[in-house]
Amino acid sequence: MTVWNQLLICAGGLGLASLVGSAAGMIVRRIPHRLNDIFLGFCAGMMLTASLVCLIVPAVEMAGLGGWWQPIIGVAGGVALIAVLDRITPHLHHIAGLGPGEHEEAHSESQKSINRILLFVMAIAIHKFPEGLATGIVFDDNNMSNAYAVAITIAIQNIPEGMVVVTPLIMIGVSFGRVVAVSLAVAILEVAGVVLGYLLGDLSASLLPALTALAGGAMLYVISDEMIPETHSHGYEKQATYALVAGVMCMLLIQSYI
Repeated sequence: MTVWNQLLICAGGLGLASLVGSAAGMIVRRIPHRLNDIFLGFCAGMMLTASLVCLIVPAVEMAGLGGWWQPIIGVAGGVALIAVLDRITPHLHHIAGLGPGEHEEAHSESQKSINRILLFVMAIAIHKFPEGLATGIVFDDNNMSNAYAVAITIAIQNIPEGMVVVTPLIMIGVSFGRVVAVSLAVAILEVAGVVLGYLLGDLSASLLPALTALAGGAMLYVISDEMIPETHSHGYEKQATYALVAGVMCMLLIQSYI
């Protein structure tokens, strides 16, 4: 199987995982905070390990002593990229936990509040692109294990994120057809990120350490600024912490045996 076939399979898997999450969100419509925090904590642990073991450490090894600056600039660039996105897009993850009794209240919000919800969905969509880049950049003909490990990690995380995308849209009365269209657009955006990430890495082999570290830095920022605070904001921080440790160990096992 060629590297392109493997790349497209991984890209399709990421998109499918996002769509599975969206479908689950349409069915469930409400994610209990406890389960959401435990699952996100597990994903955070997996992503933390993947960002270090599969992205940043290999970048340092590829760069060598003479290219020590590449991983540093790469991580800093990844952090800066997501920080900029954070500045220009809102964060309303808590809305995914609205209960059925709050459904009517969500419908009665002002147009301004509805616009904020739509911007929140846009923020999730924008974050999908660098996730796809992270998977595509790490694809290497000589070492596919890191690419598979990162892809599996992001695919697992895509399921709750897919649910978070559709839940607020349903709550403000967006039609089923439009919710499906948004879900498809988000999945396609991530697939496009995977392909572009691979092309960047393939065309700029000399900058591969910096690009790989950039993907790792972006993931570190999302973990620290988004995922961990979210899992510690509803009173289930202990369970989320245990889940994070389990995620770390699970990712280490996946990376070791793939």
